[in-house]
Amino acid sequence: MSKFQQDLTSGSVTKQLLKFALPFLLSNLIQAMYNMADILIVGWFSGPVGTSAVGIGGNVTILVINLISGLAVGGTVLIAQFIGAKKNDEVTKTIGTMFTAYGIASVILTVVMLILCPYILRLLNCPKESFDAAMSYLNICMMGNIFVFGYNAVSAVLRGMGNSRHPLIFVAIAAATNVVLDLLFCGPLKMGAAGAAWATIMAQGLSFIMSVIFLRRNNFVFDFHPRSFRIHRDIFIQLVKIGLPSSLQGTLVSFSFMFLTRLANDIGGIAGSTALSIAGKVNSVAILPAIAMQASVSSMAGQNLGAKKPERALKTMFIAIALAFAFSTAVFALVQTFTGEIVTLFIGTGNTDLPAEVVEQCIQASREYIRYFSYDYFVVSFVFNINGLAIGAGQTLFSLFNACTSSLFLRVPVSWIFGIRLGWGLKGVALAAPIASLGALVFGIVYLLTGKWRISSIKGIRLAD
Repeated sequence: MSKFQQDLTSGSVTKQLLKFALPFLLSNLIQAMYNMADILIVGWFSGPVGTSAVGIGGNVTILVINLISGLAVGGTVLIAQFIGAKKNDEVTKTIGTMFTAYGIASVILTVVMLILCPYILRLLNCPKESFDAAMSYLNICMMGNIFVFGYNAVSAVLRGMGNSRHPLIFVAIAAATNVVLDLLFCGPLKMGAAGAAWATIMAQGLSFIMSVIFLRRNNFVFDFHPRSFRIHRDIFIQLVKIGLPSSLQGTLVSFSFMFLTRLANDIGGIAGSTALSIAGKVNSVAILPAIAMQASVSSMAGQNLGAKKPERALKTMFIAIALAFAFSTAVFALVQTFTGEIVTLFIGTGNTDLPAEVVEQCIQASREYIRYFSYDYFVVSFVFNINGLAIGAGQTLFSLFNACTSSLFLRVPVSWIFGIRLGWGLKGVALAAPIASLGALVFGIVYLLTGKWRISSIKGIRLAD
């Protein structure tokens, strides 16, 4: 067995889950913190204008990543189940196919997005005060897509192999680099949102290059030689079959949040945009335990289902729910207690051309939005881990269905009804999130009761009935 590979089909479920999840949680926490560093440091030096620009630009960037993130999910699931089934040749083919497809997709999306960026910002009704800064941030981030996609591809492969420790090391390198460059570019060099974007892509580039060098020097199962970068048709079809629903899921979720961005901009202008930007960054940290557990459940369930141990896979999900809920409850309490301090930390007292009363409006709007949005933390622990079990079984169509229901059929109309029709403003937009998650939870419970998660959709892998 490769030193990058870990058997998740035996031993204590709780111990294995924590051993896998904690490095992944730390990795995501570090990644979220250095993404947050962009908006924090820009806010310190540029005020609400910088906060709004990075927040809106970041939402669009996440949308682009989600467009092909399904290939990463598909790769993780395929690798996990092939390892569980002892099909090592298929593991190597999957890695080569995934890396090649990711590289091609990153180039295509970069060109398309550089053309569409100004139209997207206008569609989102980006406040005129932050439009130019958001445009600069977005264009620069798009030019670094190849590094962002490359890092995510490497991490997805390692997670499928049961390895969450090395991605933690790679992201720590990126985090340290990003913060240092943020302070340099946004502070002494006064580059604003553009400086934050340059810091991000340079940090991701360094992390990706170092990860490839490290893996090559340590006899990784994939050799990274040019001849090895090829698309195996049968593997690619399975990647798309599993990954496309996950890709559509992430894209739909991003679209729903972009709709909320437009709604917040319409309701509150620069204050609404600032509130949504800050809440988005706080939320990216608050739901990390649930995300880490979902990824762990996907990998562990994938290996155990491939090894025909469905009850162990189900037990993994229940333990993950309990752990994630405990973490999320603690985060909710902190957010509710220190809402004012959190908002002030983001907006700060940096340089801004906005009047004092407008800055105060931004602060008050952000406090209100975060308080109501944070009720979502209680529900996502359940929803994410049920989806994790479905993903581990290769049944990403279920998670796509749940995302459509939650994002499009609940979050979007509820936010409009509460925010506009009932006149609740930003409070109504915020409450749409927990209501949508409750709807997704109901469908998740029904899915579990049907037992369909026991049936694999992956060619060549038969799970226990």
